[in-house]
Amino acid sequence: MDLKVTTVDVSDTGVATVTLNRPDRGNSWTGRMHAEYRWIMAELERDERVRVAVLTGAGRAFCVGADTQALSSYVGGDGYDGGLREEVANPGYGVRPEFDADVSWQLGLRFPLICAVNGACAGVALAMAAYSDIRFGMLDAKITTATAKLAMPVEYGLSWILPRLIGLTNAADVLLSGRIVAAQELGAMGFFTKVLGPDEFDGAVSEYAEMLAALSPNALTTTKRQLYDDLLASSPAASVDRSKELIGELMRHPDYGEGVRAPIEKRSPRFGR
Repeated sequence: MDLKVTTVDVSDTGVATVTLNRPDRGNSWTGRMHAEYRWIMAELERDERVRVAVLTGAGRAFCVGADTQALSSYVGGDGYDGGLREEVANPGYGVRPEFDADVSWQLGLRFPLICAVNGACAGVALAMAAYSDIRFGMLDAKITTATAKLAMPVEYGLSWILPRLIGLTNAADVLLSGRIVAAQELGAMGFFTKVLGPDEFDGAVSEYAEMLAALSPNALTTTKRQLYDDLLASSPAASVDRSKELIGELMRHPDYGEGVRAPIEKRSPRFGR
């Protein structure tokens, strides 16, 4: 695909950086961006070099939500999808049927997804951040669902994911009011792993991504599956039993032997696929 509004780069260490690239429009979301983003992620899923992905925005914004021209085209209509109606790739699909929808498919990716919210974040962009595995926020970045002030309902599963990330009371505040929330306030609610100033932000995101990329990809995928499987389950005993089964499976994988040998030999582990 000819990428016009996104970019992607894969480092030698297996960190893929995906950038929403319409800085003159606040990286506002369009059908074209949606199609490119899904295509990129499907390609990264197939690329065995990729161990972790970082999603961020070009310039001073992460993504200000749906493009205003796209929004105006829906006035008087009977449906709104923020430009998500194009035929697109389906990365992350097939892991669990509960993940097979717009945005929530990110939970089904085989690798961890870090969302680096480097500036303004609204609407669908907030959902993309919420359905990532790890989130970093830029100090003073302005974040909002936007929908309440557009006389619209909560979109893209935020009513499911936000209470699980920040608690029901905080989620009700954020979703019902549609108010603008600073990144540090959301960080205090537990939404962000870290909230950092501009001098620290890029370095901290890169350091965290490299840390994950140095771990066993097999173990990372397995752990990610456990997190979301258990989020949808209701039995702690089943979680314990499944973890014991997985321990047996991963102990037979070459990465386990490498993980045991490395500290004995006083070196960093060299995990394969």
